[in-house]
Amino acid sequence: MYNPSAAGGAANTAYGSRLFVYEVEGLRQNEETDKTDYPIRRSGSVFVTVPYSRMNQEMQRITRMGGKIVSIRPATINGVANGNSSSGTVSQTSAEESKPVTQAEETQAKPKREKKDVPVNTYRPNAPFVGKCLSNEELVGEGGIGTVRHLVFDLSEGDLRYVEGQSIGIIPEGTDKNGKPHKLRLYSIASTRHGDNLDDKTVSLCVRQLEYKHPETGETVYGVCSTYLCHLGPGTGVKITGPVGKEMLLPDDPEANVIMLATGTGIAPFRAYLWRMFQEGEQKLNPNYQFKGFAWLIFGIPTTPNILYKEELEALQEKYPDHFRLTYAISREQKNPEGGRMYIQHRVAEHADELWKLVQDEKTHTYICGLKGMEGGIDEAMTAAAAKDGVEWKVYQKSIKERWHVETY
Repeated sequence: MYNPSAAGGAANTAYGSRLFVYEVEGLRQNEETDKTDYPIRRSGSVFVTVPYSRMNQEMQRITRMGGKIVSIRPATINGVANGNSSSGTVSQTSAEESKPVTQAEETQAKPKREKKDVPVNTYRPNAPFVGKCLSNEELVGEGGIGTVRHLVFDLSEGDLRYVEGQSIGIIPEGTDKNGKPHKLRLYSIASTRHGDNLDDKTVSLCVRQLEYKHPETGETVYGVCSTYLCHLGPGTGVKITGPVGKEMLLPDDPEANVIMLATGTGIAPFRAYLWRMFQEGEQKLNPNYQFKGFAWLIFGIPTTPNILYKEELEALQEKYPDHFRLTYAISREQKNPEGGRMYIQHRVAEHADELWKLVQDEKTHTYICGLKGMEGGIDEAMTAAAAKDGVEWKVYQKSIKERWHVETY
C-alpha cells in the first residue's frame, strides 16, 4: 500500500543507509544554524552528507536555514565520502575534500542499468514478420471525439517476443506519392508479453486515427499508417518489425512504486504495466513477479467517452484500492483552478506535493507517455513542489534519470 511518507521511512531498507552529498548555497546565520557545530559562511557552497532515510527531513531543515540545494550526488562519487561530517550535519570542507560535482559527473552518477534479455529488432524493415489481424475494436464511446482502435495481431507463426514498455513497427500497404513503399511507424505495445489471450501468441496496439486540417488548403488530412490500421479487417496480414525500446521498461522489483502520466493513446504501455501487475491470469503466469507496490495513473482525455479501457481501469481500482490509484483529467468536462480546461499538468500540480514525496523514494519510477506538450507543465508543477524543500527540480531530476522515463511525440 502506498505510504505518503515513504521517502522518509526508508531506514530499514537496503537502500536506506546510502549516503548522498548536498551542495548548498545561501545558508545564513540564524537560530537554526546556531544549533550546528560549524560556522556558516554567508556565501559560497557548503556540503551536507545525508543518509537516504533522512533526505526529506534534511531538505526541509536546509530550507529553514535559508539554503538552496544546487546539486545532489552519491557520497561515493570521485571517492568522496565527506567523512569529516556526521550524517545530516553541515560541513565546510575544502574544494579538494569535496569538490562540487559537474553537470557531466552528475548525469553520469547513476547510469541506467543495462537491460539484459530484452529482445530487440527480431524483425527488421527489410524482412518484416507478417502477422494476422485477429480483431479491431473501437475504444471511444458514443459521443466521444475521434476514433481509437484496439487491435490484436497473431504472432504464432513467428519468433517475435517482447516485454512491457516496448514498441513494434507497422509498415502500411501501398506506396507514397513518389511511388516508394511507406515507411514504418512505431506504436507502443498495449499488451503484456503474454498477450491479451495469455498464450504468448499475440500483440496488441492502441491506435488513434490521425486527422488534421492542412494549414494551407484547409483540406482534411488523415494519417497514412493510423488510417490503414484503424480500417484493418480481421484476417488481414500486417507487416510488423521490432520490437524496439528499452526506455520504458518496468523495474523488476515487485515492491516498486510506479507513477504513470498519460494522454490519449499514451495509455498503451500503461495498460500493459497494469495487466502485468494485477491481472489474475498474469499473476499465475509470473510467480516471480507478484506486485506489492503502489501504482498511480493520471490520465488526460478530452471527454468521458474518450477514457480508453475505462472499464478495465476502474475495475482494477475497485479491486486493488491499496495498490492502484486512478486520476482523470477530462479537459472538456472539468475545470482547473483558474476556470479553464483541466489538463494533465493541472492534475499534477494539484497533487504535486504528494508526487514530490513519492518521487524521492528510490523505489519510485515515473513514466510519461503521450503528447510532447505535457512535459513542460509537469516540470513546472514539480519545480514548485521541490522548491518548498529548497530543491532545484531540474538538478534533482537529473539525479534520478534512471527512474524518470519519457516517451512523448
